[in-house]
Amino acid sequence: MQIRAAISKDIPRRGIALATAVARALEAAVGGGRGAASRSVAERRWHVVTINRPGDQVAVGGVTPPVPVRELGSAVEWQVRTAPGGKGTELAVRLRSAPPTGASAVLARLRGSDPRQEVRSALRKSKQLLETGDILRESHAVTIEPTLTNLPLRVAADRAGGEGRG
Repeated sequence: MQIRAAISKDIPRRGIALATAVARALEAAVGGGRGAASRSVAERRWHVVTINRPGDQVAVGGVTPPVPVRELGSAVEWQVRTAPGGKGTELAVRLRSAPPTGASAVLARLRGSDPRQEVRSALRKSKQLLETGDILRESHAVTIEPTLTNLPLRVAADRAGGEGRG
């Protein structure tokens, strides 16, 4: 029983360590092989969500974003505009600083430290808050017993917290 517990706790760490080593090797091999033009496009990417509310309810007075986006502070810039066809409002947010790219992005995502995860989480929470009046939470774990075969699912579920789950 103790061996099983030790294995189940150690496997996710080994998986992340292996993924980190592979990502570093790939980054070293590629050397950031993408051009500066493609990096600048990725760095300037807007993350957008359509909210089923009028614009004045999404951004009060056009100057105050929803609370989850406001909590990101000066790290982001945001815009509110009418959604195509006049069906709701688009809330767009992008980082002011360049997010990690390439293998560094993979590592940051695995560690849960990718700033884009915070942006996506804030957008998801804003949509939920404005449309339902509450931020919904996951009510149960996706898997109960740790096994080798459900390891990828458990790791993915643990890392999904950065995307607005749980």
